[in-house]
Amino acid sequence: MQIGRMIRRAIRMVIPPALFIGLTAYFGWNVMQGDHGLQSYKAQLQLLAEARAAQQDAMAEQQVWVRRVRGLKESALDSDTLDERARAMLNLSRPDELVVPYGAHEHLY
Repeated sequence: MQIGRMIRRAIRMVIPPALFIGLTAYFGWNVMQGDHGLQSYKAQLQLLAEARAAQQDAMAEQQVWVRRVRGLKESALDSDTLDERARAMLNLSRPDELVVPYGAHEHLY
């Protein structure tokens, strides 16, 4: 009888601390490795930094395109300059114009 009591008493003395240690270990592991733990937080911060860098790149590219589109407005274009550039790029001329040929290494612009 006394051995049974000692076993029950030992079990009562061991189970609560073991349960507490187990719960502490479980929560400690989740703090470090869990879905919302420190490792996950570090990965989320890295993703946030990458997203902010991508946003900055996209905003810079958007500003370039906004500037280009503003330059295409009718009030911003000079029709003579546009005509000159179009004919130079397409290598065309009007019949009443005088064409002066340049050498291969002599560029106007």
